Amino acid sequence: MVADAAAVFTGFMLAVWIRFDSGWIAVTKGHPPRMMYIYAAGVVTLLFLFIFRALEMYRRPQFGHVTDKIPRIVRACGMGTLLAIALAFLIRVNPPFSRAAAGIAMITVTALVIIERNILFQLERHYAKHQATKKRVVILGTGDLSVRLKEGLESEPRRRARIVAFLRTSEEPDNPAVPRELLRGSIGDLSGLLEAGEVDEVILANPSTLTHESMVELILRCERALVNFQMVPDMFGLLTSKVDLENVDDIPLLGMTRWPLDYFWNRMAKRAEDIAGATVGLLISAPIITAAAILIKRSSPGPVFYRQERCGERGRVFDLFKLRTMTADAEAETGPVWAKEDDPRRTKVGAFLRRHNLDELPQFWNVLKGDMSLVGPRPERPHFVEQFKEDISRYMWRHVYKPGMTGWAQISGLRGNTDIRERIKYDLYYLENWSLSFDFKIMAKTFFSRENAY
Repeated sequence: MVADAAAVFTGFMLAVWIRFDSGWIAVTKGHPPRMMYIYAAGVVTLLFLFIFRALEMYRRPQFGHVTDKIPRIVRACGMGTLLAIALAFLIRVNPPFSRAAAGIAMITVTALVIIERNILFQLERHYAKHQATKKRVVILGTGDLSVRLKEGLESEPRRRARIVAFLRTSEEPDNPAVPRELLRGSIGDLSGLLEAGEVDEVILANPSTLTHESMVELILRCERALVNFQMVPDMFGLLTSKVDLENVDDIPLLGMTRWPLDYFWNRMAKRAEDIAGATVGLLISAPIITAAAILIKRSSPGPVFYRQERCGERGRVFDLFKLRTMTADAEAETGPVWAKEDDPRRTKVGAFLRRHNLDELPQFWNVLKGDMSLVGPRPERPHFVEQFKEDISRYMWRHVYKPGMTGWAQISGLRGNTDIRERIKYDLYYLENWSLSFDFKIMAKTFFSRENAY
């Protein structure tokens, strides 16, 4: 964005120089001073950046050749110039901006953006060639298409991909170009690779070699291991609103479409929301936490704060902080169990704190640390995660992003000892439809949600 801004601003000022100072075009009286053009170029530069973002010119990572990007750059610069002209017309500066300068700017800005993008493109490609590969890929299939897929992945250094294994999916003979050292057995051996943590992505080269049931089981197996799954489509027209298409050279790959929080700007906005909200939340809740701490200490022996292991983003375990609401040895004999209505393990103070969600206040610290978000799927204990990921379809997708202090499922009454399958539907709906306004709606409703708060 910084490079684009420099190119756009320089392109506009170059157009002004050509029009007024180069001597190539006759200059007449009645034009705004040069400083006005500098101010205008700054405003128009911001306009161009918004247009570039709207046309997904900052989508990362960007693959392919720079020549593939030129049509979109030309379209974006053309739109930006036309909007700049319309804006100048609406403002009606007197004397007006030069129309000739605007026409020249369309050429100079487009040319400089193409040159700048090509330089960055080549620098990024050069840098990627000298970096270690980080994405370990398993290709399912050993035929001609699998070999072409390997060559396409390895020819694009920005993918940072390394083929770690080929697994047979049928009885057909192996392509001689498949390296012998990478043949790691059949598709049945995939589970061992997933459990060993040796895989980041699985690509199915020929879906026709598997039955529908086998395909579903394969996808679920990858999901449980939080490993990305893609496949080469075996028929055209196999697209839905929840499927994304990508190309490796001329080979199309199908995968799940990106969710809102896959995008950098959305993650930045959510993190800014978390930092601001957690800071304010800690300041406001400090007196409440202090008063609760005194009551907890007086009501029962044991620590004020309760630390518990929970599963966070990508399944990473972190320590969650709460105000203690149960006796100090609540799970000494039973092990991890769900809280239930009128739970005898609760203290009198604890029952009040849980009913009004006050026991969660120390989690503002978890949010500030980056372990959690203000809003998201509620974090679960590792004991239950291991149990649910084998039994419940799509359960592990709720761990793709940070868990939250509150969530869509929680304010809908789905917490505690409630139907976990129904809860997953709400969690995934939230992740698939995330927006800042959705977060604010959930936070506002949290203050009035007490259903199943025990």
